[in-house]
Amino acid sequence: MRLLVICPHFEPDVAPTGVVMSEIVHQLADAGHIVHVVTSLPWYERHGIEPAWRGALIRREVTGWGRITRVHPFPTDKTKIPARAAAFVGFTALVGIASVFQRSRPDAVLAMAPPPTLGLAGWVAARLRRAPVVYNVQDIFPDVAVEVGALTNPRVIRFAEWLERFTYRRCDAVTVLSDDLRRNVEAKIADGCTPVRVIPNFVDSERIQPGSVRNSYRDDFGLGDRTVVMYAGNVGFSQPLGLMIEAARALRDRHEVVFVINGGGSGRPALEEQATGLDNVRFIDFQPSERLPEVLAAADIHVIALRKGLARASVPSKLYSILAAGRPVLASLDPDTEVTRVIDRSGAGVAVEPENPVEFLTALSELIDSPQRRTRMGAKGRAFVEAWVSPAGVASAYIDLFEELRAGR
Repeated sequence: MRLLVICPHFEPDVAPTGVVMSEIVHQLADAGHIVHVVTSLPWYERHGIEPAWRGALIRREVTGWGRITRVHPFPTDKTKIPARAAAFVGFTALVGIASVFQRSRPDAVLAMAPPPTLGLAGWVAARLRRAPVVYNVQDIFPDVAVEVGALTNPRVIRFAEWLERFTYRRCDAVTVLSDDLRRNVEAKIADGCTPVRVIPNFVDSERIQPGSVRNSYRDDFGLGDRTVVMYAGNVGFSQPLGLMIEAARALRDRHEVVFVINGGGSGRPALEEQATGLDNVRFIDFQPSERLPEVLAAADIHVIALRKGLARASVPSKLYSILAAGRPVLASLDPDTEVTRVIDRSGAGVAVEPENPVEFLTALSELIDSPQRRTRMGAKGRAFVEAWVSPAGVASAYIDLFEELRAGR
């Protein structure tokens, strides 16, 4: 098949969704399909176009498996909602142009969100070429934006909700990461006119293996033999990482413990200010994607945190990578959601109420003081993900869905 893939990020961009889609595309190519990727110029790490990619609104590449068209994403401050909305529109317009005006007709289209406007671009491109379109939803918008307070204007929220429902209903299928997200989307479609399928993000358990906790990452950043409590990923409004700073303050006399926040985002400056004077907190920039197994292995305890209400609209894909690395998880998020259910089934960590500093500190202290328990949790997590969906399995699920939709036409 000839496939058109529309996504917000693609390698070498380090955004989690970019890593996911890059691997899916490579698996599709390995299965013999020709892929045209339409995406953004790399910008995620610096929140600005990478220097090597500046100077053009659109760049095109020919690869061994197809083509990549990269367009300007117009990066803006996430706190400036009108500017961000305008950036989405500009980015989507360029994506739409690049998707519609291509030489070959795609047999199927895969569009990834967020931003939600890419679903519209995928629908237009598919409709003009009479191809089925699958809308892959990583986070539910506008639910996440409303929960974190990024969207407060009632008119804007109503428009975003209309756009969400409009897009769902016009796609041939919607894919989500968990049953929680499936129920959310199905409730909004109401009449069931669009099928919603659960295709979880993969975990590459061959690439990510349990490694030595003492590695060059620890050496590079002076972590030594201390017990490392780590958050690795985007530092934004959705992640209440003040929990880690408060815990670090409470445990500042325990010199054998260090807190590491590895990543960047709009929420990092406020966290750095909150951590002023704490010598047991380290902020480390995003590392190259090839260093991910080493970063994960360097931690003794990994933290996953989402604000109240978000775990039913978002699934942190980092969970499965942490388990693949054989490390325990301390999760602070809504109960009875995908992450807490995985932790319960696997025995790979502890889950506490979201944004509850007392529960978080209590659970963390118990894990710090129980190295043998941490080891058992890590081993259980590794065993759990070894039976999880592989990158090839996820790509195969999409191929089956494309063929089903084409046959239905």
